[in-house]
Amino acid sequence: MLSSIEFWIQNTYWNFFNQLPNMMFIPMLVLLELPLMIMGIVGCLRWYQKRYLQEQAEALNSASVFPRRTPKVSCIITCYAEGDAIIKTIDTLAEQVYDGNIEIIAVVDGASVNADTYAAALSCRAGFAQYENREFVILPKWQRGGRVSTLNAGLANSTGDIVINVDGDTSFDNTMVREMVRLFDDPNVPAAGGALRARNHSDNLLCKMQGIEYLLSMQTIKNGLAEWNLLNNISGAFGAFRRDFLRHIGGWDTHTAEDLDLTVRIKTYFQRHPNLRLGFAPLAVGHTDVPASFKDLLMQRLRWDGDLLFLYLRKHYKSLSPDLMGTKSFIYTLIYGVGQNVVLPIVVLLYTIWLLVSYPIVFFIALMAFLYGLYVFTAGLLFIVHMVLISERPKEDVWFILYLPLFPLYTMLMRFWCVFCLLNEVLRRGHEESSMAPWWVLKRGHKF
Repeated sequence: MLSSIEFWIQNTYWNFFNQLPNMMFIPMLVLLELPLMIMGIVGCLRWYQKRYLQEQAEALNSASVFPRRTPKVSCIITCYAEGDAIIKTIDTLAEQVYDGNIEIIAVVDGASVNADTYAAALSCRAGFAQYENREFVILPKWQRGGRVSTLNAGLANSTGDIVINVDGDTSFDNTMVREMVRLFDDPNVPAAGGALRARNHSDNLLCKMQGIEYLLSMQTIKNGLAEWNLLNNISGAFGAFRRDFLRHIGGWDTHTAEDLDLTVRIKTYFQRHPNLRLGFAPLAVGHTDVPASFKDLLMQRLRWDGDLLFLYLRKHYKSLSPDLMGTKSFIYTLIYGVGQNVVLPIVVLLYTIWLLVSYPIVFFIALMAFLYGLYVFTAGLLFIVHMVLISERPKEDVWFILYLPLFPLYTMLMRFWCVFCLLNEVLRRGHEESSMAPWWVLKRGHKF
């Protein structure tokens, strides 16, 4: 005779595994997130092979015959309310180990009321005498116009072949420019993204979760997807472009999420120019401070996630076509741009509520525990790929493994919050409340 406890255990898990094939979470994982992870991992393996095997062999045979190109680079710094923090940004750009010329353009938005940031930029002038092949330009915009007008002002005054846009509160490894420029040896690359890290990841647990998120999503997965020419976005805090190409397509556009907006517009050239590809440099590393409080994080994601819906389904819905993007990029954008980021969070939340209401609490907990185990495994696998193939700071990154078991809980919470962000955009047009531009600029923009 089975004891009551043994009977309960067998009955619970028998019912669980009998009904498991009918659970929607598993198809969502297998059909959406598992292929994305596989593409990312295989892409990272391809990158590793090209970077560390093929290119090293070629360098031994031909480096002296074919020296690497060093085109002039213009770094546009968007400065607004950073104060003395921009000094670190300017210094890390001036100290780049790059033989070519670097033009550093600090565009101070709203300089008339942003006096401390303007003064900090002016204080950097004297130090540039010690650097060779470095130019420093301060461009004050006396009335605030927002990020887009700041970037376009810098673009209009740039003279480099390659333009790198950076935020005023972001610092960089001294090999950043060299790593970024090497992608443009390929004439078919009009734009490329760089890796961002959480500079303040040691502040608290929330910052550590974002540090893991940046390593896995914004460095490892992006690197892998770029190998398939499926890079989803070039970060507004750190991206590089061919200047002539960027001017040809009109530079940055108004409204919000100017980075995703520009990326989508570039992809609309893919069908007409099938050899174009977006690059990614995982070893061109920038460091930025992530939100240290829960409130600040939620407000950041309110803009990020709401902008996804605005750009894909309001502003650029006509661009979501294989006739413009090409079949591969269109399918990927439809599934992972719209499906995973806009539709899936709503489905996950509603289905979680349905499970909680419709099934016994024991079954619900068992299913959540099973899914938690799957997500810990996948996060751990990506972390291993990052450590073995990509990480330029393995001794620093290895300590993230202690916090990896909490990461699935963090991502689930952010996914639930994403639903509120999407509703905020649908019902309140949240993109019109963006801090990326003053209200009078957003008001004059075209409504979608």
